[in-house]
Amino acid sequence: LMKKLEEEINFNSYLVNEKIPRELESKKNSAYFLQKVVAEPAMSQSDLNVLEIKINEVNAQINQLIEKRMMKYEPIDSKFSMYRQQASIISRKKEAKAEELQAAKEEMASAERQMLQKTSQAHELEGSEVLKGDEFKQYVNKLRSKNTFYKKKRLEIAEITAEYGILQRTEELLKQRHEAIQQQLEAIEDKKGISGYSYTQEELERVSAVKSEMDEMKGRTLDNMSEMVKKLNTMVAEKKASLAPVIKELRQLRQKCQELTQECDEKKIQYDSCAAGLESNRSALEQEVKGLLEECVQEESNYRYINCMKRNLEILLQRAKEEMKAYVSPDPQERRKAIREQYTRMILEQENLGKKLREKQKVVRESHGPNMKQIKMWQDFEQLMECKRECFLKQQNQMAIGQVIQEGGKDRLVL
Repeated sequence: LMKKLEEEINFNSYLVNEKIPRELESKKNSAYFLQKVVAEPAMSQSDLNVLEIKINEVNAQINQLIEKRMMKYEPIDSKFSMYRQQASIISRKKEAKAEELQAAKEEMASAERQMLQKTSQAHELEGSEVLKGDEFKQYVNKLRSKNTFYKKKRLEIAEITAEYGILQRTEELLKQRHEAIQQQLEAIEDKKGISGYSYTQEELERVSAVKSEMDEMKGRTLDNMSEMVKKLNTMVAEKKASLAPVIKELRQLRQKCQELTQECDEKKIQYDSCAAGLESNRSALEQEVKGLLEECVQEESNYRYINCMKRNLEILLQRAKEEMKAYVSPDPQERRKAIREQYTRMILEQENLGKKLREKQKVVRESHGPNMKQIKMWQDFEQLMECKRECFLKQQNQMAIGQVIQEGGKDRLVL
């Protein structure tokens, strides 16, 4: 049980100290980058191209710095490379086994929950615990034996019930006969003039019988008490005789226990001193292992970075090979797929567009002065026409005030 608890404690310590913080840190980093991406505005293809160029430049600078650092601080013939590799393999195996153990524990917990649920359902339905295998067979055999015993006792109860009925009827008949005889006896006593004689005699006989029983009981009690005292004395003597060697042996064992306790104290002092030394050594080794693990993690990151750069270079090399293949291909359609041809066409299109725009700019520059003069003339003309309209309206209003207008042979005054 202690070994199982130690294993469980080690596993939980590994989860709490190493696995869960690492996973939490990775989750936080991914969440931070996702939030940062969501907060950024939408980017076009040109922005992505610019960022890709910057990333490549920064990666190249980082590679140069890493190479300089490795050449400066870590020689090629480092003795820790093998240990780092082994440590990385062991850490990966440990993490995989921890995940498998956690999954197995979750599966076992779910199975236990299902078992408890099924057991509770069985209890609700049957009212008792569900039996399995040999327990069920034993339960069936027990039921069979109980059934046989029950049938036997039921027959005995039936016989006793029938006998009880007979005895009860006999008792009733005897009571009736006793009452009849008692009535006859009382009648005879009344005739003789000694009524109550039989009752008094029965009471005297009963009292004497009770007194004799009490005396006999007292005598038996005294005899029993004397016998019990004798038995207790003999038992005490026997126990003393039987315990004498045990007590002697116990004294020897107590002396031996004192010696062993003294020796245990000495050994404990030695153990404490040895444990303190081992603890100091363990702490030093843990610091060393921690440093080696950090170096291992750094080397793993370098390894991954180099692999990524290698993959990027392989992709670029593959692109270059495909571009070269398309460029030297005799097929014009295949040659048109080459990036150089595409960029050449794009450059020509942009040059033609620029030439057209420059011609249009030249035409606009040439016609700018006359156009502006024409616009000024139109504005002056519009202002002149507006002035004429206002003057005409004022003249119409002055002519209409207090003027007599003749229309259709009639005179009317307009105010």
